[in-house]
Amino acid sequence: MTNLPGIKKEFLKKRDKLFQENIRQKDAFHFSVSYSLLVEEYIRELSSENKHNFVLASAGSFSRRELSPYSDIDLMFITNSIEENKEAIAHLVTKFWDNGLEASHTVREFSDIEKYLHTDLHTFTQFFETRFLLGNELLYKKWNETLFSYITEDIQIKLLQELSDDINARYEKFGDSPKVLEPNVKSSAGGLRDFQAIEWMYVLMNKTLLNKQSEITQAEVFIDLLRDNNYTSENECKRLLKSYKLILTVRNMLHLSSQQKNDRFEFNAQKKISSTLIHRKDALSSFMHEYFNAANIINRFSKSMIKKFQEDTSNPLPDSLAIELDEDFILKGKTISLNGKPNISLSDILRAFYYRGLHNAHFDENLRSTVIEIVEDYEGDTKNEAESSVFFREILRLPKNVGLTLSVMNELGVLKAFMPEFKDLIGFLQHGVYHCYTADEHTIMTIQNLEKLEKDTSPLGRLYNNLKDKETLHLGLLFHDIAKPINIAGHEIIGAEMASSIMNRLGYSEEEIEPVAFLVKNHLVMEQVAFRRNLNDPETLNTFTSRFNSVKDLELLYLVTYADLSAVNSAIWTAWKSDLLAELYTKSRSMLEDQISGEELLFSRIYVEPKEISKHSDLISEEHVQEHIDSINDIGYAHQFTDQEIAKHIEDIQKGIILSATFKEFDDFTNITVITKDSPSLLSKLCGALSINDVNIFDAKIFTRKDGMVIDTFDVTDFRTHGKIDPERHTKIKHDLESVVTGRLQLNQEFARMKSKWWRIESKFFKRTGKIKISFDKHEKYTIIDVFSPDRLGFLYQVTSKIHELGMSIYFAKISTKGDDIVDSFYVLNNSGGKISSINYDLIRAELTETITQML
Repeated sequence: MTNLPGIKKEFLKKRDKLFQENIRQKDAFHFSVSYSLLVEEYIRELSSENKHNFVLASAGSFSRRELSPYSDIDLMFITNSIEENKEAIAHLVTKFWDNGLEASHTVREFSDIEKYLHTDLHTFTQFFETRFLLGNELLYKKWNETLFSYITEDIQIKLLQELSDDINARYEKFGDSPKVLEPNVKSSAGGLRDFQAIEWMYVLMNKTLLNKQSEITQAEVFIDLLRDNNYTSENECKRLLKSYKLILTVRNMLHLSSQQKNDRFEFNAQKKISSTLIHRKDALSSFMHEYFNAANIINRFSKSMIKKFQEDTSNPLPDSLAIELDEDFILKGKTISLNGKPNISLSDILRAFYYRGLHNAHFDENLRSTVIEIVEDYEGDTKNEAESSVFFREILRLPKNVGLTLSVMNELGVLKAFMPEFKDLIGFLQHGVYHCYTADEHTIMTIQNLEKLEKDTSPLGRLYNNLKDKETLHLGLLFHDIAKPINIAGHEIIGAEMASSIMNRLGYSEEEIEPVAFLVKNHLVMEQVAFRRNLNDPETLNTFTSRFNSVKDLELLYLVTYADLSAVNSAIWTAWKSDLLAELYTKSRSMLEDQISGEELLFSRIYVEPKEISKHSDLISEEHVQEHIDSINDIGYAHQFTDQEIAKHIEDIQKGIILSATFKEFDDFTNITVITKDSPSLLSKLCGALSINDVNIFDAKIFTRKDGMVIDTFDVTDFRTHGKIDPERHTKIKHDLESVVTGRLQLNQEFARMKSKWWRIESKFFKRTGKIKISFDKHEKYTIIDVFSPDRLGFLYQVTSKIHELGMSIYFAKISTKGDDIVDSFYVLNNSGGKISSINYDLIRAELTETITQML
């Protein structure tokens, strides 16, 4: 009789020892194989008392002998008859669970092969990854023979397409770039699943399993096959092995550190794992650079192999249809290959990329591998630099596919070989801000996003499509973040100098360099002005337009700003931000074209005809309208509201109601306009009332009449959904706004009550700690305070309360969220109506920083 308690105790002892000894994961392959073999041995020991007519096989990562510490232990029972063996199978599964082996299992009959071939791709691909553990070996052999008998040429084509579609669906969910800042190590592009999908395709195409009984991982078996069958080069095989091992190392360490199955490589885990593996000050940046390089190697190989397998199953074009592009390269269909010449230069490679972009083609595996090998060892060649520059310029001038071509150049290492300054940008992290991608990936995405405007009929699309020469634009985007690895603060200034130096080296003239340097130097300005400043302030408009020598400069900067923001992450480019940028562009263009000042522009647009407003209400007269307009000393008021809305304001004020709240819905946000009598810290109270209703404020404007009536307007979203506010909540929000103004609702008590609820929400939505920065900007009438901080619920209430406590009044506020971060800008005056003395800046900075620190 088998001593089951003793076996279980010994298994758990060996497993725990294995986990403990491999905390640092010096050899991920050794760990995964050792753990897989340990589980295999335990299963056989638990099952040793009986002989079985069915097959028990391992599946998934268990069959690959690539188990991570908390991976699912997948088992597959294969039988001629489920009915005849169900009791024995159930008994065995119960025994596993009773003895601490939490295995998931499936039971398959031979009829399931055909069934899942046509109905469930994921289940069917599991059949490609099994390893015999125990039971009837002849039955297991018959199962595999039957499986492959169904794989006809038509089925191969069908399944290859389904696998390719499945990869795209996975990318849609987990990210289609191998340089996502917080990747899923299994499922993001460049993750383990990319490589495993190619293994499935190989099995499908060659009708052979990869389950060799040698004590190595399936990845090692597969890479040996790739090498032995000349699928790719020896060096590429070494890179693949190293890359897969690194990502498996990360997965194992994620499991061990969190003591559960976990494949999301988040920032805190990156810091922990990098410091464990690398004992240097730059451990995080150094390790993540290695990680992104590994993910890129796996992803680029995966894409190349998919193309190869698809070509292998398609009808080949006859050689007679091949086009000789030049003496070095041939185009057959959409595939570019070498024309017999084994040795090519970097200049030749750039020429090949020009052809690739021009013909929307791809390289065959031989050319791809050749390019990689050449650039891996490239040490610079000034002799051919002029010729290389010519083809680089031709790439930037392509009518389409510029972004895609540069992306593949970066993927294969060509961009850093041609332009050494780009090397430090590759894999560069920007944690703590709102970027979702590494700096190099973001840079190339800006160009790809611009090219998507080709069929766009919006004003922005028309602007892009009317540009005859886009080379300046492409260069501005290529260089806009080039200096970030040197210094993020001030990278635009250093970047402009670097752009000038690089372009000069590449043979550009001063006339060509100047507009590119201008775009790099100013690429942050339009965003900062549009999102942080009052666009109905003449001084803001005058200062902004003074930067431009021509309307074309403005047009290019507008396009650069759009491209930069749209390539940050999907949540950044909102309709609200689009509208703000368009407003700044339109006003600035009018000023430049008509050669007028901001004052002239704004006053020319605000003529108010009292009759046109009074006609919207029977309760007000033209005199009421004129009096109302004269009492508001802010030309932005007439720009902000429609005639009908202004009529409603006057009507509500005439009625003498304590508080009026009007809700107006837009596509993805809600506007709330509040009218009430001014009082100490009114803005702070209103912000607090909105906060306790889980309302996120992203824009606030304050208009005050001479008689003390205040018209405050807020653009807001629901904190959870980031969309407009549900109309069913309007009544509650209005009630709380009135209650806080009249003093019936005490916000300090309400905030204390909400604290536990908010803690749960914040732990879900806010993951970074970030830095706090308080800066001051000059203005003719006001002092502008810019507050940079991680976001939190109730943030605006706390900050505006502190500003009031420090004896300042807020006249305008603009709130810009960037992922987990926020930039709040406040136009303030002291209690005497004057600007804030610079002597008080340090005190204000210290007090605001302390308030925010307590929130965080």
